[in-house]
Amino acid sequence: MAGKRTSPSMASKAAKALDDGRTGRVTKSLAASVLAQTGDNSKTSAKIASLASEVLGNPKSSEIAKSLAASALSQSE
Repeated sequence: MAGKRTSPSMASKAAKALDDGRTGRVTKSLAASVLAQTGDNSKTSAKIASLASEVLGNPKSSEIAKSLAASALSQSE
């Protein structure tokens, strides 16, 4: 079964997050994962899925981090 692909708008957000020097390590990890899933048969790793769950459960997480986390989780099994 083919994995879901990252949408162009989410890929753009992920690229901007990676380019922004103020972006934290966790958000950059999520952004890299989301960008890696623009091709076929890409799935979120268990490590990134766990990280994404933590981000979504943290009320202090930024909106971009939450968006990237949701995208990454939507592409996990």
